[in-house]
Amino acid sequence: MLRPRIIPSLLVHRGGLVKTVQFKDPKYVGDPINAVKIFNEKETDELAVFDIDASVNGVEPDFKMIANLAVECRMPLCYGGGIKTVEQARRIIALGVEKVAISSAAIENSELISATAQEIGNQSVVVVIDYKKDPRSGAYHVWTHNGTRNTGREALSVAKQAEELGAGEVVINSIDNDGKMKGYDIPFARDVRSAVGLPMTVLGGAGSLGDMSKLLAACGVIGAAAGSMFVFKGPYKAVLINYPSFETKDEMVRSLVVGGRS
Repeated sequence: MLRPRIIPSLLVHRGGLVKTVQFKDPKYVGDPINAVKIFNEKETDELAVFDIDASVNGVEPDFKMIANLAVECRMPLCYGGGIKTVEQARRIIALGVEKVAISSAAIENSELISATAQEIGNQSVVVVIDYKKDPRSGAYHVWTHNGTRNTGREALSVAKQAEELGAGEVVINSIDNDGKMKGYDIPFARDVRSAVGLPMTVLGGAGSLGDMSKLLAACGVIGAAAGSMFVFKGPYKAVLINYPSFETKDEMVRSLVVGGRS
């Protein structure tokens, strides 16, 4: 039986682990390597690490940092940030990373998706779609460069194109919900799930396992990712790396089976 993936999403800024709210005001929460070690101990399903500086600053991925993360990581690792070429993607996979995530480069040069998939395999190519809802039109537009550039493209069409071009997975990330810890954008996640056959991960807004359960009940077996939920604890957001136990995850799976969304 396929199982949903519960995925911590770590943001790296100036070499440190940070958390943002609506992609703004990064707050330092610790060292990325130490966080990886803790998630190893907690037997995390998968880990996603995004360098939020690389694309904005127009620099290459930090291959030394990626190598250090890959050496420590005992679960499947997805890395994103600054990837603009097939060669960079190949080099990252060679370091021991399972998946590469491309975002702004995939929007600017959609052929990169198919070229990268051909080189390293579809299963290793993830297209990340950071989006905002236009309050006037209600359209979901894709934004790049840490939410500072509106591409004008509709997020659903970008997800469909990613599938057509050979991506192995799509991540939809709500900028509006980022860091709010008030729940996912389930209506849009359901729309993407209905339109795209790829494995999908949803990010942005999770504040509790209840939020994840609601997402999985609506969308079935997908990836439920979160940042703040796994690095903060309690109403005052004390920094504490946490992750649900195997028993808790298993209960979530059983609830999906009962609800008919396995």
